[in-house]
Amino acid sequence: MNKITLLIHCKDRSNIIASVTRFIAEEGGNIVYIDQHVDREQDIFFMRLESEFNDDSFSLDGFKESFKNTLVNGFEMKWRIYSSEIKPKMALFISKYDHCLYDLLGRYNSGELHLEIPFIISNHLDLKPIADNFKIPFHHIPVTKDTREEAENRQLELLESHDINFIVLARYMQIVSGKLINKYPNKIINIHHSFLPAFVGAKPYHSAYKRGVKIIGATSHYVTEELDAGPIIEQDVTRVSHAHSIRDLIAKGRDLEKIVLANAVKLHADRKVMVYNNKTVIFS
Repeated sequence: MNKITLLIHCKDRSNIIASVTRFIAEEGGNIVYIDQHVDREQDIFFMRLESEFNDDSFSLDGFKESFKNTLVNGFEMKWRIYSSEIKPKMALFISKYDHCLYDLLGRYNSGELHLEIPFIISNHLDLKPIADNFKIPFHHIPVTKDTREEAENRQLELLESHDINFIVLARYMQIVSGKLINKYPNKIINIHHSFLPAFVGAKPYHSAYKRGVKIIGATSHYVTEELDAGPIIEQDVTRVSHAHSIRDLIAKGRDLEKIVLANAVKLHADRKVMVYNNKTVIFS
């Protein structure tokens, strides 16, 4: 059984869905999932489709070539096709906070995440025992103002040598440079609290507590060169009250960060996210 996921977007016009589904049928495929969205403001059509092929002679490369020649040029499609048999490779970047790391590795270890984690990179040694416990290679790459370029080159060497598909910043407390972002466009996922830009600085929960906030949240997004302004993948909030202490707010915030980041990673790994004009289309 060969299963593929097809993602396309193009200018909206008639007959796109019919043409794609007819092509799949003619290639011997059985569609098991299909969803589409039209951005009326931009007049852009988006579609995600999953299809199964029982023929042992099925060739993904052959399918891609046939799809390109038959449909892509005529509809001027932007498209991607993935085989479900191939798990994307994810690199984890971490610093000293462990809550997101524990959560992702626990889900990974239980088989919840359809991906591979070849290694973990950290600018500190504090969380190495966690990586060792989960038997995942750990690379300590310190980052200072003077060694930033050298550290980034080492990171890139590791990423390229392991054919990494995307990166997750699981509370990695360093700014990622444009060099890395340009190498992995819309493939670096970050997580942060949703107090920005209202409460900046090292102690946002303390500032929020003093203002008596009633809602706290977390946001996961793709990294762009504009800090914390990339396309948003997932968000969530929870209510708080005057009865909650600063410690309560921090605990609730970390719980949200774990859940939101894990959901964002799953959506990306399962090929359910499409990015257009710094926004995302998220398929169920």
